[in-house]
Amino acid sequence: MATSKKILTEPLNLSNPITVQVLGICSSLAVTVKLEPAVVMGISVTLVTAFSNFIISLLRNTIPSRIRIIVQLVVIAALVIIVDQILKAFVYDVSKQLSVFVGLIITNCIIMGRLEAFALGNKPVPAFIDGIGNGAGYGMILIIVSLIREFFGSGKIWGFQIIPDAFYNMGYVNNGLIILPPMALMMLGIIIWVHRSRVKKLIEK
Repeated sequence: MATSKKILTEPLNLSNPITVQVLGICSSLAVTVKLEPAVVMGISVTLVTAFSNFIISLLRNTIPSRIRIIVQLVVIAALVIIVDQILKAFVYDVSKQLSVFVGLIITNCIIMGRLEAFALGNKPVPAFIDGIGNGAGYGMILIIVSLIREFFGSGKIWGFQIIPDAFYNMGYVNNGLIILPPMALMMLGIIIWVHRSRVKKLIEK
């Protein structure tokens, strides 16, 4: 139980895939203009990571080493297609906003990294938990960045107006700079710096 808890919670802090391992950066920059698509992307990556970990762990003793990457890509691609079809069926507007980035989950370094580093050497249940933890760690950073960008960029959160009209009447203007890709990279850099400076185990000596 303690081991499962550690597997689940470490990616949220000490081994976060974005702030510590610096993986999945491209999608974290591309889908964080608004909170809703960021949450959907986080959930999608979590599901794909968890189930691909589970499936590969089940098959790990039967996959020839020389074709393991091909098998992993086939599993990931199949799961991404399922996720993509579900998004188009139930949240079509968000699916359009995410555009090609749903398909690009197939090449997300976090997923391939967990399959190689964990799923191939562990049993299915711990592998599934590891997938959930790493997906949640990835999604957590997406949510933080998108909250800040949507609030200051459009005065909204999840599409709901947060900054009162009275502020705009007094001259307040939304920060258009913060919704540009370079600003997302800067924000991500600040989050990585703050995280690493506050966690003693991550401070480089």
